[in-house]
Amino acid sequence: MPQQEVYFEQKTDKGTIEVLKTYDRQYAREAFANMDESAQRYLWHSLGIDENYDLDDRPSIDQPDSEDFLWEEMLEAAREDGNVLSFFVVSQTQNGLSKDLYASPDWPSAEAFAKSLIAAVH
Repeated sequence: MPQQEVYFEQKTDKGTIEVLKTYDRQYAREAFANMDESAQRYLWHSLGIDENYDLDDRPSIDQPDSEDFLWEEMLEAAREDGNVLSFFVVSQTQNGLSKDLYASPDWPSAEAFAKSLIAAVH
């Protein structure tokens, strides 16, 4: 896997929550595919899709094609410079098993999502 860096790590009673920064598009896509509906809604709102598009120019978040639209929006927002893309992936480790729960093109959204997971544990 290409270079990644831990940006945030918090141990909880049930394991560890961490945010990784990665330049690996495939890893980000896998994390994105693991996102449940609430995580996708969180990303949708953090990208400001409702505010940036008219209703006629975007799918509803409840439509099947909204996932592809959301991924494309994330790719565009992940652009750092030229063709360099960076992503932040929130992972949770419990009982030695790690699961990616959220992928984002920006640090504030990933940190807030991670902290919401921590708050839910306590």
